This record gives sequence, C-alpha cells and structure tokens, in this order.
Amino acid sequence: MLNGETREIEAGTTVAMLVTMLSADAGRDPRGVAIERNLEIVPKSEHATTTIEDGDRIELVQFVGGG
Repeated sequence: MLNGETREIEAGTTVAMLVTMLSADAGRDPRGVAIERNLEIVPKSEHATTTIEDGDRIELVQFVGGG
C-alpha cells in the first residue's frame, strides 16, 4: 500500500529506490520527502538499506515550500 492505494513494485526495492522512482514520475525533488513504513518513520540514513516487503504500508509525504 502506498498512500492508501495498492501498488505493485519489484521484489528487493528499497525505500530509496521507491522515492527516486516516484520523484522522477512526478518531476519532484527526492530530497524533500518523508517516508513512513508500517506507522514508523524511516530515517533518511536508512532509506538505502530498508527493503520494502510484501504487505508493507508506505506513506510518502512531499514537503512543499512557499512564501
């Protein structure tokens, strides 16, 4: 589940890979996101080593700046 919607991804996909993929699809900067996996925040330092497993619930929040 990604932001409440079912989404299939390849086995072995890490949080960092998912962020890069989604950011490229949306044309957004991947540095401005926060990831929650199964109700726990995934620190940016762990994005590259955290593999998304079958049944995980992922919430991705894009930070938006303004003035």
